[in-house]
Amino acid sequence: METLKKDAVDAISKLPESATIDDIMYRLYVIDKIHKGKEAVSQGKTMTVENLKHEAMTW
Repeated sequence: METLKKDAVDAISKLPESATIDDIMYRLYVIDKIHKGKEAVSQGKTMTVENLKHEAMTW
């Protein structure tokens, strides 16, 4: 989890001084989604493009 904290601090430090709380929250949201996506891939929780297309057709 230390990597997540480091990524968050790094991302926030790169924002301009005029950044709003919404800017910060959005950046943290994106970092969270990236980390969760990487974790899912490492656990084999993926789907093929064909399966995704089939699932999207049911929406």
